[in-house]
Amino acid sequence: MKRSIKVVAAIIENEQHEILCALRSPEMSLPNRWEFPGGKVEANEDIFSALEREIAEELGCRVETFKEIFNEHIQEYETFVIHLLSIKCRIIEGFPTKSEHSTLIWLKRENLKSLKWASADIPAVEQLMNEK
Repeated sequence: MKRSIKVVAAIIENEQHEILCALRSPEMSLPNRWEFPGGKVEANEDIFSALEREIAEELGCRVETFKEIFNEHIQEYETFVIHLLSIKCRIIEGFPTKSEHSTLIWLKRENLKSLKWASADIPAVEQLMNEK
């Protein structure tokens, strides 16, 4: 049976209505694919606290989450299954800087499809693009 991983992803929008996109580094699993930053939910951790912790660790800034799930998707890969919970949030302190990712960029919704996304993130990308 494949290992199942619960993961949270941050949909961070700036004042210019651009979304933060992160490119997975060549050393990461699913290398050179774009994703929304985030990470694994630890045992006994709620998803909103997990996302705030992951963004602080990965991007060196603090976010405030909107207390609802924006998109939920289960994606099966060759060796594992990801249960991805995408959550909208905003930066309340600092500015995102890359530590694990190769690149961070801000993109308008209508340009999100121009990137080569990790499969698990595609449903959230499509939902964002359909938003007004």
